[in-house]
Amino acid sequence: MKQKISLDDVLSNAPDLILYAAPIMIGLALLEFYFSWKQKKELYEKKDFLASLSIGLVSVFQNLLIKSILFGSVIWFYNIVPWSIPVTWWTTILCFVALDFFRYWAHRFGHETSLFWATHVTHHNSEKYNLSTSFRLSWTQQIKVVFFLPISLMGFHPVVFFICHQIAVLYQFWIHTEYIRKLPKWISYIFVTPSHHRVHHGKNAHYLDKNYGSTFIIWDRMFGTFQPEDEQAIYGILDQPKHYNPVKLVFHVWGDIFRKMGKTKNPIKAVKLLFQPPDALYKDKKVE
Repeated sequence: MKQKISLDDVLSNAPDLILYAAPIMIGLALLEFYFSWKQKKELYEKKDFLASLSIGLVSVFQNLLIKSILFGSVIWFYNIVPWSIPVTWWTTILCFVALDFFRYWAHRFGHETSLFWATHVTHHNSEKYNLSTSFRLSWTQQIKVVFFLPISLMGFHPVVFFICHQIAVLYQFWIHTEYIRKLPKWISYIFVTPSHHRVHHGKNAHYLDKNYGSTFIIWDRMFGTFQPEDEQAIYGILDQPKHYNPVKLVFHVWGDIFRKMGKTKNPIKAVKLLFQPPDALYKDKKVE
C-alpha cells in the first residue's frame, strides 16, 4: 500500500538549493558586472541591475514564506492517487524530463495569455541581458504551480519533484549571458543554451514567442517554436516601461489587466480577457 507523504517529510528531505546557491549567483553576476564595465561592453546598467537584484531577493524570501503552501498542494495531489513511481536514479531523470515538458507549456502560456504573462513579464522587462536578468522572477509566478500538479498525479515523489524543480530553476542562471556565444551543435540541438535564450528575450519581430524551452530545446523543435540566433537580439518588451521601480516592474501588467477589465461592461468578456493574448490589453492603448 502506498505510504502517505506529510509536509514535514518533504520539508526535512528537500534541501533549499536555490537559497544556498543565491550568494554564488549574486557573486558571479557582480563579477560579470565588473568585466562588462572593465571591457566597456555596457551589458549592465546600474539602476537596472539594482532593480533585478531587488526583485530577486524579494522572490527568494517570498518563496521561503510560502513554500509550505506550494509544497502542500503538490503533496495533496500526490497523496490522492493510489499509485507511485519508485525513487531511483532513472525515475529521477524521468521526472526531470517530464517536469521540463510541463515547464515548456507553462512558459509558453506565460507568453500567450494575459493572466500568465502578468506573472512572467517581470523577467522580460529589462533592456539589458546579463546574469542578473535571471533574478527577475515575478512575485506572482507561483500561480503557475497549476502546470506542475500533473507531475504529482503521475506519481513522482514530492521530494524528487522539488529537487528536480530547483535544479531546473538553477539551470536558467547561466544561460542569461552575452559572454557565452554559440556552443557545439550536439549540445545546442538538445539543451537550451545562452544563444537560444537570447533569442527568447529579443523583441526582434522574428524572435517574438520563440524558444520557450527551460533545460531542453527539443520541445521547441517538436512544437514549432524554435528559432536560431541569426542577429543580435534587441531586449525588452514591446510596451517597455521607462522606469526602474521594482514594484511597478512586477505589477504593471496586472494594473493593465484590471484597468481593461474595469472598462469591460460584460463580465464574461472581462474574464475571457485573462486568457486572451497580451496584445488584447493594448489594442486601444497608444504606446509612448
